[in-house]
Amino acid sequence: MNLIKDARAIPEALARAIVANGSSIARKLASSVEDEERLGFARAVVFGVVSAYWKELQTVSGRDWPLCELQADVGVSSVPSEAEGQAESIGRAAARLDVLDASYMIGVLYTGMMPARYRARLGAYYTPPALCERLLDMATEAGVDWRSARVLDPACGGGAFLAPLARRMAESQKATCPKIALKNIRHRLNGFERDPFAAWMSQVFLDVTLEDLCSEAGVRLQSLVQVCDSLEQVPTSEGFDLVVGNPPYGRIKLSPELRKKFRRSLYGHANLYGVFTDLALRFTRSGGVIACVTPTSFLAGKYFKALRGLLGREAPPVSIDFIGERKGVFTDVLQEALLATYRCGVDPGVGRVHYTSGRPDGSIKTTSAGAFKLPENPDQPWLMPRTEAQDALVSKTSKLPYRLADYGYTVSTGPLVWNRHKPSLRNRPGKGRYPLVWAESVRSEGVFEFRAEKRNHKPYFEPKADENWVVTDFPCVLLQRTTAKEQCRRLIAAELPTAFIEKHGAVVIENHLNMIKPLDGAPRVAPAALAVLLNSNVVDQVFRCINGSVAVSAYELEALPLPPPGDLKRIEHLVKKRATRETLERAVERLYSNGTG
Repeated sequence: MNLIKDARAIPEALARAIVANGSSIARKLASSVEDEERLGFARAVVFGVVSAYWKELQTVSGRDWPLCELQADVGVSSVPSEAEGQAESIGRAAARLDVLDASYMIGVLYTGMMPARYRARLGAYYTPPALCERLLDMATEAGVDWRSARVLDPACGGGAFLAPLARRMAESQKATCPKIALKNIRHRLNGFERDPFAAWMSQVFLDVTLEDLCSEAGVRLQSLVQVCDSLEQVPTSEGFDLVVGNPPYGRIKLSPELRKKFRRSLYGHANLYGVFTDLALRFTRSGGVIACVTPTSFLAGKYFKALRGLLGREAPPVSIDFIGERKGVFTDVLQEALLATYRCGVDPGVGRVHYTSGRPDGSIKTTSAGAFKLPENPDQPWLMPRTEAQDALVSKTSKLPYRLADYGYTVSTGPLVWNRHKPSLRNRPGKGRYPLVWAESVRSEGVFEFRAEKRNHKPYFEPKADENWVVTDFPCVLLQRTTAKEQCRRLIAAELPTAFIEKHGAVVIENHLNMIKPLDGAPRVAPAALAVLLNSNVVDQVFRCINGSVAVSAYELEALPLPPPGDLKRIEHLVKKRATRETLERAVERLYSNGTG
């Protein structure tokens, strides 16, 4: 039942609350619908929302323009009266909001009601308006001229970027005849979208954004959104001045043809946002700008090394904004994300880094975090400060040429995936059984304490004849594989004591631990000293400037810039003397303060 009598009398804050509350109810209604019918249900509800939204805006403006038509082959099912009433209330209340806020909230409603598998296939996660505006500001700083720029959003979704792009273009044309200005925008702004319903939403919000200009020109806006698979599109010779957007996320199995097409940016499995970044390169002219929202994982992940190399050579980054919060920025997303701009066809230079955080009112605060330069080999992890306090550390650390391999170590994952070997787990010691080392044995204090107290954890493992490959009989450094940036430390390491191995003959290490083990013979740095180094505040900060996910990967550990191995003799001496944590911290700080060792 429609609860709103006159939307024009509703304060904006209340309108926002009505949209949010109604959307929550609609999502609950969608959750009760059978999965195979949910997409049609979602589209029907949102169609009702958009229709009511458009009708209310026409009433307010005194116009009577028809809503643009939805493709005839797009399935929209009927909905119960309760959902119909909610849609009416949401749409009329949304008409009180700025078009950017309305398009975002309605877009989130649509994706939130989608079947999970369909949403995952599309990688549909829409961008909050404040972040859209910030990214477009970054594009401006990178050299985009809104008076003349040809722009493409190759994954435009519900129009999160197209609407603010159209607004900026229109504002830059204020002194131009309305008909010419509209024609100019129509020829310069383009969107691709695979989901025909989302493409329709994009066009509706473009119509709303440019309605006054269209009224002055006396013509309706032609469609600017092409329904297509962006990955199949072929760029024109002219190229775009700006390719912008929030590409879809998630692993994808490419067809042999597409894998061949994008092989230059692939290493191992493909992720949609990496492939779309490669696509953006193909559509951007030399000197043009790419501006996108992506997860931070590409900065250091092994599977993105080819993409980093490609960007470093063909479109070096100009500016990076790290988004402070993992929760609450993108609805239903916990990945760390960033905003980035790149310029095609220029030599790498000094890039700028900012830290962006949200405010309670939905706006954002942006703070300078410093600068960065790409490594000489850009496919290596990119070292960047996340905060202003890390800027000087990154500047010094980037000059260090030493890595774990120079210390005589390599990194591998603990070999035991416990749930694949449940029959061999034991509660008590016995002949042919070894201690099973779980991640909980590596304590936050940086000490090893054999324990198995968590659910499903058993303390011993009895390998079968064909399971002896999981047994470890040499000393090494153990390090937890999963930590979050919200934790006080990302690197939590401990030496696996030689005495413990000698007592039990060997151990079995579970795969939630990294094993930092000798490469060949005796390493140049003692395991105990290496554990101290990795547990230090300084190295923890360095790791944070490389890592882009909750995983502490072997690849990233092996890329950590380290002091010269000979300088660790002082740490070894202090460890033997049982020096305090504070003394060890100061000693490690001195190792990094030189910058070159």
